[in-house]
Amino acid sequence: MARLPYLEADQVAPEYRDMLKRNTNLHKLLVNSPDMARAFNGVGNYIRFKSKLDPHLRELAILQVGWMEKSEYEFTHHVKIGKEFGVTDQDIEGLMAETEGKPSRLEPLAKTILRGAREMVRELAMSEATFAEIKKQLSEEQMVDLVLTIAFYCAVVRVLATMKIDNEPYYKEVLKQYPI
Repeated sequence: MARLPYLEADQVAPEYRDMLKRNTNLHKLLVNSPDMARAFNGVGNYIRFKSKLDPHLRELAILQVGWMEKSEYEFTHHVKIGKEFGVTDQDIEGLMAETEGKPSRLEPLAKTILRGAREMVRELAMSEATFAEIKKQLSEEQMVDLVLTIAFYCAVVRVLATMKIDNEPYYKEVLKQYPI
């Protein structure tokens, strides 16, 4: 059970109701602090709609964070979002294999990005070798977008866990295929 209430549109000042267009428990809880919620949504929207990072690679990096942190909410939501951006079941199976140190059929850049995400989750920072390997294929702008995306979702999973945000029933179905 969440530690703060989930607010509905009629409980929020009219100028903040737009933040509830995505009818998720995360947004309903964050709007308890509407200006912070707006800032949070701004970063999330930039990552999803304006980042120069390839969306398929972005979603794999986000899924890696959710999987590593055992964040049911984050992982299941981004399985759905990821599929909208071309992430396949084979990609997700590859992510799981890579996490366990097993080989996968993922492309080399995806494997390296997943390794970088794992390093940021486990070690706080991406190693010099991993960063240099990714930088061979991404622009400096894309590198910033990648690192900030991984860092942002490291924060998101901590918000979800601390606030004890409940996963919506629809997303719980994803766990049948990919139990965390």
